[in-house]
Amino acid sequence: MSLTTSKGVEGESSLLSEPRFELMPFDSFEGQMEQLPDGAAIAVTASPQLGLDATVEWSEKAAARGYEPIPHVAARYVEDRDHLDEVAGRLLDAGITDIFVPGGDREEPVGEFESAYELLTALDDLGHEFDEVGITGYPEGHDFLDDRTLAEAMDRKAPYATYITTQLCYDPAAVIEWVETIRDRGVDLPVEVGIPGVMKYQRLLSISQKVGVGDSIRFLQKTSGILGFVRQLVGSRGKYTPDALIDGLAPYVDDPEYGIRGIHIYTFNQTADTETWRRERLNG
Repeated sequence: MSLTTSKGVEGESSLLSEPRFELMPFDSFEGQMEQLPDGAAIAVTASPQLGLDATVEWSEKAAARGYEPIPHVAARYVEDRDHLDEVAGRLLDAGITDIFVPGGDREEPVGEFESAYELLTALDDLGHEFDEVGITGYPEGHDFLDDRTLAEAMDRKAPYATYITTQLCYDPAAVIEWVETIRDRGVDLPVEVGIPGVMKYQRLLSISQKVGVGDSIRFLQKTSGILGFVRQLVGSRGKYTPDALIDGLAPYVDDPEYGIRGIHIYTFNQTADTETWRRERLNG
C-alpha cells in the first residue's frame, strides 16, 4: 500500500467514524434521531417557520437521550440580549457544551441581531461560556456577499469561535483550495466539512439550488459530462452518495496544515440511507 493510499484509508476512517449529523427541528426529528448511533453528535438547525424555540427544545431532548446536540443559535432568530441570555442558559443547563452561530436565513431579523458577529460579541458580554463555538465557512462563496466581505466577516468572528463548519459542497478540490486560502490569511480554526447525505438526486439538486450551491451542481454534472451524469443517476437508482467527496478529502485529514477535523452531514432529515452508507464504507 502506498503512502498516499494509506493516508486516504486512515483519513476515510477518521471522517466517517464520528461525523456530525444535521437534523431540522420538525416532527420527524425524533424518528430520524433514533436511526443514528448512540451518543451521536447532532447539529440542530433553526427553522424560519418554528423559530428558535424548536431548536432549543429538540436540543434539550437530544441531550437528555444521551446524544451530543449542537444547536444553531442563529443571530436573526434571537430577539434581544434577554432572549439570548435565556437561550444560552437553557442550553448550558441541559449540559450542552457546543453551539453553532450562523447569521440565519431570515430576510429580516426578528430582533436586534443582524449578524453572527453581533450575537457572538453579545454572548461574550453576557459571560456565557461554551466549550465549542462554530461559525460558517463558504468554500464556493455566497450568493449575496463577495469574497472580501466574507473574509472580513470571518476575521471578525474567528476570535470568538473554536471551529468552522462549511456550507454544503460537492467538490473536494473546491474545499481544499478554500482551506488553503483561509490558512494563508492566518485563520487556523479546525474545519468541519459540510457534505450532503445520501438521498435522491432530484431532491438533492432542488435543495442545493435553494441554498445557493450552483457551482457544486455544475461539478456533479461535469465530472463525467452530462451523459455520464445521467448514467450515474440511473445506475445509482436515482440516489446520490458522497463517496467522491470522502475519497477527495481523506488524504488531507491528518495533515495539520489543513486542520480538517471531520465532516458535517446535511441529512435533510433522511438519516437511514446515510447511516447505512456510512457503516458500509467503514466496514469496507
